[in-house]
Amino acid sequence: MADIANIYKAAPSRYKEMKYNHVGNSGLKFPAVSLGLWHNFGSKDNYDNIKQMLRTAFDAGITQFDLANNYGPVYGSAESNFGKIMDEDFRPYRDELVITTKAGFDMWDGPYGYGGSRKYLVASLDQSLKRMKLDYVDIFYHHCMDKETPLEETMQALADIVKSGKALYAGVSNYDKENTEKALHILKELHCPFIVNQRKYSIFDRTIENDGVKEFCQEAGIGIIAFSPLAQGMLTNKYLTGIPEDSRIAKDNRFLHETDLTESRLLQIAALDRIAQKRGQTLAQMALSWILRDNGVCSVLIGASKPGQILENISVAENSSFTEEEIKEIDRICSQE
Repeated sequence: MADIANIYKAAPSRYKEMKYNHVGNSGLKFPAVSLGLWHNFGSKDNYDNIKQMLRTAFDAGITQFDLANNYGPVYGSAESNFGKIMDEDFRPYRDELVITTKAGFDMWDGPYGYGGSRKYLVASLDQSLKRMKLDYVDIFYHHCMDKETPLEETMQALADIVKSGKALYAGVSNYDKENTEKALHILKELHCPFIVNQRKYSIFDRTIENDGVKEFCQEAGIGIIAFSPLAQGMLTNKYLTGIPEDSRIAKDNRFLHETDLTESRLLQIAALDRIAQKRGQTLAQMALSWILRDNGVCSVLIGASKPGQILENISVAENSSFTEEEIKEIDRICSQE
């Protein structure tokens, strides 16, 4: 039998550029850095640039592309663009990729286009597979908790989707500790491989530490993949000298507003940038490294608007250790109002 380590040594160079981590106790591995197709991959964005970003990511060892039914804008367009690129570029590499999608937030009009019902989840995944030109996704997530639908119904739908072969694993996103624990119990009873919770996490947003879900997932063997690691761009050098014309605030302020950049926040950003410089990193690189510092998160989801941003951030897995003094100073800066 061939030695796995020797096979790895003979692998294409792109896989030597990236670190890969097991997702909880599963056999699946995520790249330390994954690419999210939330912003800048929709119908309003440049298609050639989208294709080049995906090519750049894959060539750099990023094997996971993360989508959702309503990513765009407009809803569904990120998946549609991805489907075109699958046919044009990535079809021969399908088995080298982890492709994920989600349903839970609003997608279409009427009472059946959002939530956690069996009807919505099954229909949404069927639509997503058609848009992405795929037979299956590697992970299908319930995108958000739904208090109006029994959790048992939602989890049964995920289990049946996996059993049907339309997804290989089940995941949840934006689930708190209580509902993650309940979901785990239900899916264990259904013998469904539930392996990951996708949560927001950054130096500026420690919710998964405070609500206990990070610790619980580590103990339960569930992976965590972090989204919004750069706090919608605040943890970059983009806003150190003002608001540039091509920034998210200027172009699309649905999720980040000019009022978010308070005087105290700008002082925090500048102070964090000085620590990053001492580490030989950009602020964005340090913010990503910080998330991967303690093995509590198996992958960090980055967004991008140009290929160069992807290349800048892939090195973070190689420099994810922090001194005790650095951690204390980052905590001190973030505690200041």
